[in-house]
Amino acid sequence: MEQNKIDSSQIIGFLFLIAAFISLLMFQPQIEEPVQNSEIENQPNFNNNEAPVYDENIISNNDKNEILENEFISLENEDVKFTFSTKGAQLSKSILKKHNDLDGNNLEIINNNQSFYFDFENTRLKDIDTSEMFFMYDVNENNLGKEINFSYQQKTGETIFFNYFLPSEGFLLKLEVYTSGFNGLLNRNSSTYLNWNFDSFRNSKSQDYENRYTYLNYQDSDKKVRDLSAYSDDDEIDSAKWISYSQHFFNTILIFEDQKSDIEFTSSNIDADKTDRKFLKRFNSKIPIDKNSRGEIDQKFELYIGPNDYYVIKNYDYQIVDSIYFGWGIFGWINRSVFFPLYNFLSNHFSAGIAIIIMVILTRLVMSPVQYKMYVSQAKMKILKPEITAATEKFKDDPMKRQQETMKIYSQAGASPVQGCLPAFLQIPVFYALFCFFPVAFALRGESFLWADDLSTYDVIADLPFYIPLYGDHISLFPILAGVSMFFYTRMQGTQQMQPSQPGMPNMKIIMYIIPFSLLIFFNNFASGLSLYYTVSNILTIIIMLTIKNVILDEKKILLEIEENKKKPKKEGRFQRRLRKLQEAAEKAQQQQNRKNK
Repeated sequence: MEQNKIDSSQIIGFLFLIAAFISLLMFQPQIEEPVQNSEIENQPNFNNNEAPVYDENIISNNDKNEILENEFISLENEDVKFTFSTKGAQLSKSILKKHNDLDGNNLEIINNNQSFYFDFENTRLKDIDTSEMFFMYDVNENNLGKEINFSYQQKTGETIFFNYFLPSEGFLLKLEVYTSGFNGLLNRNSSTYLNWNFDSFRNSKSQDYENRYTYLNYQDSDKKVRDLSAYSDDDEIDSAKWISYSQHFFNTILIFEDQKSDIEFTSSNIDADKTDRKFLKRFNSKIPIDKNSRGEIDQKFELYIGPNDYYVIKNYDYQIVDSIYFGWGIFGWINRSVFFPLYNFLSNHFSAGIAIIIMVILTRLVMSPVQYKMYVSQAKMKILKPEITAATEKFKDDPMKRQQETMKIYSQAGASPVQGCLPAFLQIPVFYALFCFFPVAFALRGESFLWADDLSTYDVIADLPFYIPLYGDHISLFPILAGVSMFFYTRMQGTQQMQPSQPGMPNMKIIMYIIPFSLLIFFNNFASGLSLYYTVSNILTIIIMLTIKNVILDEKKILLEIEENKKKPKKEGRFQRRLRKLQEAAEKAQQQQNRKNK
């Protein structure tokens, strides 16, 4: 199990960018009115038209003692439509009325791909499984919402109740499950489990990209979010306040009234080798259910079934917004505090593509002082390059002397290679936060810009008749533009700060070509919004770099500053003093070793 879910593909791609820059109670309403506009659906409305199931052991609790068959009942509000089955009193279908799938139809998160049932083991009669029971029901409506009450009574009188309530708006479904008369049926050794099984539909063009962000996570007893692996089959036993089956841009979250312990979690890939999958992941949770003081089951749950939209899900309780992976540590903080509010503001006034471009401009302007200091350091290093080269040649056979002389030149001139690297390191949290931002930016879903019809997934300018490992079966233009702009940026950087090749050091000219090419490969299946961002960012960075170097920076003034620094007496700092003593001790030890060898 992963404590911090880090996308390996993101890390690989991001490392190339780093090299270039350095180099997210249930309450029971009073029934006030009779049922209104309740919709009864027959089974043929579903995709898989199974024949009605009959069971001679399942008998209704009405006076006619008739055998029941499966029926479907719908509740809906302005956001969702939920359809329930009388067999098992389960949620059989959920439709998000304001969101569409790849074919332009209302998106279905659930359509016979979920099972949610209670398993009563080791009872005095037999094991009881609610998924095999046919429930009676009634539907009621009031000004707060709609409810459906399911009930099943056994021949011996024990009754199970499932009461669902859907508010007049929103994506939260409330559920209360309780029993009557089970205190005589459940003995001391009886165990009751809630089994929640779910197969996640594929809802994106890129199944590999979507699969990276389809995962099971939960909030443990310490209110920390734990994850099962998104890249391989995984299982775990732990406690939880809520369980999230995240399907990239959509989510199904089960919230408990109280903390549940010893839950068995399982996550597995479905048809991982297929290139056109209907389902991506299979999630299973087996949740122990305790009896109350009367020996009965009395449990309240809440089910969030809706978009993984930060600005929707954060309005619900129990910190379920933490089921969205914003990035760990400071990266997640930057996304929550900076990039999500910034993009939300901009997207309310501009199109998605223009909002991304404005984000680039603002981010680069904020980072420009750091970039300026980096270029000042590079200018100093360029001026000192002849002296460094001369010292290297003079002491080429004495690495210790060569190092001492190089540090002396830097110290006298008031320059340091670290001064050029530090600003680049300061930019890393911003750029990695962006890497985590775009995959979970729900607002990008379905938003078009130029030739890209959906900025949350890859753009396509040509389909390939074959599949290329790592690259895919299509050609995306935005990654090509990002790679080309990265090439020119790294090339300009290389000409400014390229140092003579040292033995054992990598050839920077080769790296200069590898980085843009790798970017083109890895970004081909990523969100086109991310490639758009880095394309514009690279172009703007080049413009800022040329402006600083050719307009703002004055090399003659920097040279005079270096000459003045050389004339000033240097006060040796603690670090420099310790470094000097270490060097002297090493030099003395080397001299003693040389004498012994003679």
